[in-house]
Amino acid sequence: MATVMQKIKDIEDEMARTQKNKATAHHLGLLKAKLAKLRRELLTPSSKGAGGAGEGFDVTKSGDARVGLVGFPSVGKSTLLNKLTGTFSEVASYEFTTLTCIPGVIVYRGAKIQLLDLPGIIEGAKDGKGRGRQVISTARTCNCILIVLDAIKPITHKRLIEKELEGFGIRLNKEPPNLTFRKKDKGGINFTSTVANTHLDLETVKAICSEYRIHNADITLRYDATADDLIDVIEGSRIYMPCIYVVNKIDQITLEELEILDKLPHYCPVSAHLEWNLDGLLEKIWEYLNLTRIYTKPKGLNPDYEDPVILSSKKRTVEDFCERIHKDMVKQFKYALVWGSSAKHKPQRVGKEHELEDEDVVQIIKKV
Repeated sequence: MATVMQKIKDIEDEMARTQKNKATAHHLGLLKAKLAKLRRELLTPSSKGAGGAGEGFDVTKSGDARVGLVGFPSVGKSTLLNKLTGTFSEVASYEFTTLTCIPGVIVYRGAKIQLLDLPGIIEGAKDGKGRGRQVISTARTCNCILIVLDAIKPITHKRLIEKELEGFGIRLNKEPPNLTFRKKDKGGINFTSTVANTHLDLETVKAICSEYRIHNADITLRYDATADDLIDVIEGSRIYMPCIYVVNKIDQITLEELEILDKLPHYCPVSAHLEWNLDGLLEKIWEYLNLTRIYTKPKGLNPDYEDPVILSSKKRTVEDFCERIHKDMVKQFKYALVWGSSAKHKPQRVGKEHELEDEDVVQIIKKV
């Protein structure tokens, strides 16, 4: 572990010393690829003695979505969890009160959302300091991240935490790179781009591929991609997730300061202690999770509006709905009747591939 961390530090120092220009792009691309490989080693150590998952971090995933609270010590994560879920997580004015991962559940608009209070992150977590690896490994299993910031020093903390999460392959509020990477058996590196490129050239692409021992591949760019984007696609383990910056303790700052913070994208101001704007935060969490509520309608009965079936925005076909209820339902499926915004007429008879919209009502007709 120590040697991997030392190698990471050496590469980061060399990158800091290197001027960024066209002449050094090839060298920097190579260093970034080496750094990504070393960070992967830290995340998935091969030896048993390199640190396990950590007691209390193996929290069973429950509910319809998982949201992680990430932040430096003493920013109010535990207070936020207590107020939102009614779960007790120890609160104190000293740092590192939470030493393990505390789960709680929010029931909101019929969905059960698991909220995790992760131990306070420290600078250097991505390189194995403190309990950083356990915190960030658990954060990777979430559907949305809440970065909790202290209103008195939000920007400094925001940048540091983003750096830690980026270092472990978590990409916040970003879409996966729009580039095609396909390995092949022969023919060398074939690099094409449909747009003008300012960051990558054939030499840099070859250097990055060579670091991964890839000598034959087709790479097509559809936008002005960077070396980091190409490395992310080659690594293949990056997680792209929505993130809300929860600026806590706003009762301690002036209205003018609050107006400045209001210009931050993906931001939600709260005071967990005074319970200010917690409803606004729940609404924002719902928006960023982008969940779909589907109501069931048994034959001859009214729809059940009390207990919706919750689907993710990426898996919301009738087939996904059936599997969410019971895995054998797809085998017995004949057709479905749908009422709601996804139906052209009410009801519409549809097949398994029909995409559902939020608050649709569905009745499944089984084979006789």
